[in-house]
Amino acid sequence: MSNAIRYFKALSDETRLRLTYVLERYELSVNELVSILEMGQSRVSRHLKILTEAGLLSSRRDGLWVFYSSVKEGEGAAFLKAAMPFLDEDAEMRADVEMAARIIEDRALKTRQFFNTIAEHWDTLSREVLGGFDLAGAVCDTMPEGCDTSVDLGCGTGIVLERMRGRARQIIGVDGSPRMLELSRRRLAGVEGEPEGVSLRIGELSHLPLRDCEADFASINMVLHHLSNPENALAEIRRVLRSGGLLVVADFDRHTQERMRLDYGDLWLGFDEATMARLLHAASFEVVSTTRYPVEQGLALNLTLARRL
Repeated sequence: MSNAIRYFKALSDETRLRLTYVLERYELSVNELVSILEMGQSRVSRHLKILTEAGLLSSRRDGLWVFYSSVKEGEGAAFLKAAMPFLDEDAEMRADVEMAARIIEDRALKTRQFFNTIAEHWDTLSREVLGGFDLAGAVCDTMPEGCDTSVDLGCGTGIVLERMRGRARQIIGVDGSPRMLELSRRRLAGVEGEPEGVSLRIGELSHLPLRDCEADFASINMVLHHLSNPENALAEIRRVLRSGGLLVVADFDRHTQERMRLDYGDLWLGFDEATMARLLHAASFEVVSTTRYPVEQGLALNLTLARRL
C-alpha cells in the first residue's frame, strides 16, 4: 500500500485529526490527551495506536507514563507539514492547542511551586541522592582556565555557584524559583544585597535572561529532568554561549524509579547517554565526553561535557 493511502486513511477521522494537530505542537501523555479531547482513555488510545501504526505519531515510554508526539522526520513528517495548515482555521483545533498550552504551563507552574515549597530542604534532599559525590567540584573541574563569564542554570541554592566563584571574572545564576534565588544570595553574600562579581537572575530556562553569546561556560545540573521540553532549554543555552563555549550537563542516567516524580518533582526518569547526545546534537552542540558516576538509591549521574558549534 502506498504510504499516502495509509496516511489519508489514518487521518480520515475527526478525532485523529484533532490528536495529530495538537501533537504536531506538543508532546503529551495519554491522560493529558484524554483531558483535552474529553473522551475515554480506551477510545483515545485506540486512535493513537492507528496513527502510530500509520507512521504519523511516535511514542516515548518514561516509566509508567507514555508520551506521544508527531513524527519529526521522514515521509510522515513531510505529509503532516503539508496537511496540517488546512486545519489552522478550525476553531475546535485551535481550542485543543490552547488547552494543551495551558497543560504545559501548568506543568511549569507546579515545578516552580514545588521548588519554592522545598527550597529550605533542597540541600538535604540532594544529599540523600548524591551521597558523598561532589557534584559542584566535578562541574567546576570542567571549567576552562581564564573563563570570563560562567553561568549556572537552575542554580538552586547556589552550591555550584559558590564553587565557581574565583574561577571566572563573573558568575551568573538563573533560577525560576524566587525562594531558591534568595537562598543563593544568602550563601554567596552572607549579607543583604547582590554579591560582588555575581549576578542572580530570575527566569525560565526556555527564555533565559541573558544576552546572545554572554557566557563562556555554562552548567545545568539536575535540571533537565524537571522540564517538559529539554530541547528548548538546550537551544536557549546555545544562544547565550559564545561560539566554542563549553556546556556541562549533569543529570540522572535513565532509571525506573517512579517515586522520583513525587519526591523530587521529576518529569523525566533520567536520560541515557545516547538520548542526551541526541538532544545536544539537535541543539548544535558537539559532545566532548561523558562520565558516569554511581550515586545513592541505585541511581547514577551522567556528566556530559559539550562544545557549542
